[in-house]
Amino acid sequence: MKKNSFEKYFNTTVRQIKKLLLKTFKKIGLYLKTNLLIEIFIIVNLINGIMLRYFTVKNVFALKPLLGDLTLLIAVGAFAHFFKPKNQIKYLFSWSIIFSLTCFINCVYYSNYISFASFSMLSTATELTGYTDAVIQNILEFKDFIFFIVPFVLLFFHFQLKKKNYYDKVAKVEKGRRRFFSEIGVGLITLGMFVMQLTSTDLSRLDKQWNRQSIVMEFGVYIYQSNDLVSCVKTKVNTMFGYDEAAKTFREYYSSKEKSETNKYTNIFEGKNVLVIHGESIQGFTMNLRFNGEELTPNVNKLASEGIYFNNFYAEESTGTSSDSEFTFATGLMPASNGTVFMNYFNRDYVTIQKLLKEKGYYTFSMHGNNGSAWNRDIMHKHLGYDKFYSKKDYDIDEEIGLGLSDKSFFRQSIEKLENINSEHDKWYGLLIMLTNHTPFSDIGDHSTYSVNIKNEDGTEASYLEGTKMGNYLKSVHYADEAIGELISSLEEKGMLDNTIIVLYGDHDAKLKRGEFEKLYNSEYIDSVLIDPSKKIETIDDYTYELNRKVPFIIWSKDKINTDYVGTFDKVMGMIDVSPTLENMLGVYNPYALGHDIFSIDENAIVFPSGNWMTNKLYYNSSKKEYRQLDYTTSISMDYINKYSEYAEEIINLSNGIIDYDLIKKVKEGDVQLNTFSN
Repeated sequence: MKKNSFEKYFNTTVRQIKKLLLKTFKKIGLYLKTNLLIEIFIIVNLINGIMLRYFTVKNVFALKPLLGDLTLLIAVGAFAHFFKPKNQIKYLFSWSIIFSLTCFINCVYYSNYISFASFSMLSTATELTGYTDAVIQNILEFKDFIFFIVPFVLLFFHFQLKKKNYYDKVAKVEKGRRRFFSEIGVGLITLGMFVMQLTSTDLSRLDKQWNRQSIVMEFGVYIYQSNDLVSCVKTKVNTMFGYDEAAKTFREYYSSKEKSETNKYTNIFEGKNVLVIHGESIQGFTMNLRFNGEELTPNVNKLASEGIYFNNFYAEESTGTSSDSEFTFATGLMPASNGTVFMNYFNRDYVTIQKLLKEKGYYTFSMHGNNGSAWNRDIMHKHLGYDKFYSKKDYDIDEEIGLGLSDKSFFRQSIEKLENINSEHDKWYGLLIMLTNHTPFSDIGDHSTYSVNIKNEDGTEASYLEGTKMGNYLKSVHYADEAIGELISSLEEKGMLDNTIIVLYGDHDAKLKRGEFEKLYNSEYIDSVLIDPSKKIETIDDYTYELNRKVPFIIWSKDKINTDYVGTFDKVMGMIDVSPTLENMLGVYNPYALGHDIFSIDENAIVFPSGNWMTNKLYYNSSKKEYRQLDYTTSISMDYINKYSEYAEEIINLSNGIIDYDLIKKVKEGDVQLNTFSN
């Protein structure tokens, strides 16, 4: 080809490319100019998603969740093209309300539970009846309402566009279906960019839905909530999804599981009566507090010093809070990842400590001064193996504090029932569920004279925690401790402690926010002002907060005082470890319990429903893939982290499989075969 011919061909090609690009840019420009409302819808809701992550998981500038939210918003916005331009606002405004509610609910939930909300929680919404004060005082913050600005921003732009006859102009060029497919094409491009960055671990967590923090961090809040809806519907509509895999995992785990070895605690309480005290919201840190030289919890401290006290015990509860702890205590299984067992999976077949003791001739019962329908207890307690559940209708509501019957009155009236049970049955197992020390703690008022102020040398009091949420909580804990002390004294007077062991556990932490702990741990921090500006406030970071959520677990027996059996044990322990530990002492065995007899294991690991885990060496955050080292005498290897990360995932998946597909019942019916035992 000659030089002139080549130049002519090159110039022609360049002109064609320029013409094509110009035409393309004009089309893009026209599309952008005539698609403003949908674009605003996408932008403002994308900002809401970013703000949600700013208030919660903090990965504001992460690209993956941004692309995830963007992809879903583009897909939702595309369907607006099936409406006339002037009617698109109705569709987009409705979705903005939904997305704003999604961010609002998740922001509130994360602030109080360090996790994200699930559609399965809707089934527990009735449990908030009567808890209005708790919601208002302890949960909602001003920042939570920022998300509702978005729908009004969308309306503002809509009216501005309407004034300029924008929709009439758009109607002349709008071709709904063509634009729908164009927008879906753009969505597919962002989806491709998004998927390219995902790992197999990300996809696995999205499928299993139990590590909610990680899903929001990697996928964004909108994909998380959409996937959560699909997961909940799938659980409700067709439990056959994943059955084969769950059954296979179940068979492999339990066919190779070995029974714990006997130890010096084996059978030490065989034949004893058992009285379990469910200590509502009692946290472990309260046992170490004194104000003006006076112990906050002298009675609980006495039980701990005279009994077997587990100093690093965690409740492992999820959305079911108190009910989760009751379930895990009884079964040695984890709480459900979707929904709560008491509300959603109450009709499954579980092996429990109550059922095992009934086989040994025990009479089993539970008592609570609240409505029997709360957390579905009147039905679920039967499934756990209780012969009788005494609820509010069985008590004289003569003194109310907070949510219902006061603990002191509850215990006084329960003693009468215990006397009758003790006279009619040779052996019994009972659960007493406390209530007064329940959030918001504001009704403690004159019922507690304990002062959480600091006394000056001249005898006057300096304002410290009186009137604060933390102060009210501590006063409420002191009241609960007094009630426990009165219960123990009454049992002693009635001669009922001679053949009875007392088991006390905190069901979960108090759900107080970090700022309350900063007030507590910095005595110079009074009335929101530092008395000495040179002193630095001790900040409560995520790890400090999580580690501080431990609760007391005590096993006490009158005739074991001052023997080799008592003492404080620092080995970390979770609620799933209670079943095998306590059952070993009572001479029964639950082959399906996922925890460990704490006295038969060298190193224990606590698995939290979020996927986080801890040992005595470290606390591991599975979402952020980072840890806080607790023991600096040993080095931490990746093999160590991988070992327990895999263990945590295995335990959660295995427990979910048992609950979702009723696998224990399948063993009894012969549908699932195990090599080593059948129960």
